[in-house]
Amino acid sequence: MSGKLSYEQELAFQSDRRKATTEFIKITSDLWYDRAIEVVLFKNQVLDQTVSTIIQLHEYAGEFVQKPISIFDSVEILRAIKDLGLPPAKLDIGKLTYEYHSDDNNFNNAKAFVVNKLKAAGSHPRAKPKDLVLYGFGRIGRLLAREIMSKTGKGSQMRLRAIVLRGKPDPDNLEKRASLMRTDSVHGNFTGTIAFCAEENALLINGTTVKIIHTQNPETVDYTEHGIQDALLLDSTGAFRNKAELSRHLRAKGIAKVLLTAPGKEVPNIVHGVNHLNYDPKKTNIFSAASCTTNAITPILKVMQDSLGIKRGHLETIHAYTNDQNLVDNIHPKHRRGRAAALNMVITETGAAEAVAKALPSLKGKLTSNAIRVPVPNGSLAILNLELKNKISAEGINTIVKKYALEGDMVEQIKYALSKELVSSDIKGTTAPAIYDSNATIVAPNGKNVVLYIWYDNEYGYAHQVIRLAKYIAQVRRYTYY
Repeated sequence: MSGKLSYEQELAFQSDRRKATTEFIKITSDLWYDRAIEVVLFKNQVLDQTVSTIIQLHEYAGEFVQKPISIFDSVEILRAIKDLGLPPAKLDIGKLTYEYHSDDNNFNNAKAFVVNKLKAAGSHPRAKPKDLVLYGFGRIGRLLAREIMSKTGKGSQMRLRAIVLRGKPDPDNLEKRASLMRTDSVHGNFTGTIAFCAEENALLINGTTVKIIHTQNPETVDYTEHGIQDALLLDSTGAFRNKAELSRHLRAKGIAKVLLTAPGKEVPNIVHGVNHLNYDPKKTNIFSAASCTTNAITPILKVMQDSLGIKRGHLETIHAYTNDQNLVDNIHPKHRRGRAAALNMVITETGAAEAVAKALPSLKGKLTSNAIRVPVPNGSLAILNLELKNKISAEGINTIVKKYALEGDMVEQIKYALSKELVSSDIKGTTAPAIYDSNATIVAPNGKNVVLYIWYDNEYGYAHQVIRLAKYIAQVRRYTYY
């Protein structure tokens, strides 16, 4: 552009582009807060983002689809969406803008195009809001609370009603927990407000009351005393892992379903986007969201298995250190984890290979796995060393994965990374559980031995997978257009 425009013209263009972006932000905010219509840009969140971030996301989108995705075009599409009487929905403005300028688009104006593309929205059933209870308030519990409350809007989907803590009430402890949710060393400050109300024993999150309940025995809680009915409970304590233990939640008044935010035994282990449709939430009461690593690798493994076939493979995850390791050298029940987490790379085990087989039974017995904890607090990398049944080139693999990242059942699960400079801190805050590093793909001369690099935010990306699965279990999924 610099060779075609004068410097003054460049300044004028940038001014117009930023002005259009402010309109983009206003329309997306109005759609969300007034009508519960959430807009994303190729799966990237745009709500509460800055002008510069929105412009950068458009540049990524254009590079991703290899066609310019203009903010001016996006605004034109958004204006048309605003004029429609759509029900609560989730719409990808990047995909819509791309399709509007595709060769097979026969519509002359944005309104006619949008009406045609989103005509199915009118027949989509409106969901009944679902009460939600968080049982546990550690790293994942706080992230879940952050994301759920920042996307509550008018409460047309899930409503966080209570947080359950084990132990006795302690006002000082609750003030500390509120502070930990408000400010996070990895994920930054919460973009809303959080206050502790001692009189009601509750947190006021964005002005909404979330009760704090203390108990040692999950079955003894009467949630209906707090106006909570037919709720979905998300257990992130790690204290209850099998069917019998998790069933204790179902004996409490007001709880209808349970979702474990960890691998579970004797219950369905779900990677949303891969195998969630195998289980009917009307017939199943207890679910597991598996692990962060399982959610990272399973979507890519499914792509490889479905497209090329997998004979065998090995997974090595380079994982951020976690709270179960020691800050300094001290005794630990597991080997090696007693050494200082921030000073050592630590070889440890992972059950990811076995967990993948629960979501993809065709891979049972074909994978081995191991893990190395490394001195970073967040952001992990899975290395898949696979022997495929069919020959392929690196370019061929990238083309296949890119197609799955653009369309189909796993667009929320796979982000296609383009940068040649990608490092672990860059993937912080990515909602997709699997970030495919397209520039790192290796294929042996025989075309069958391949090495794939999959980044993942082991906290934030996983939390979003939990929320996706929770919406499916609660049956509050809106109309979506990806």
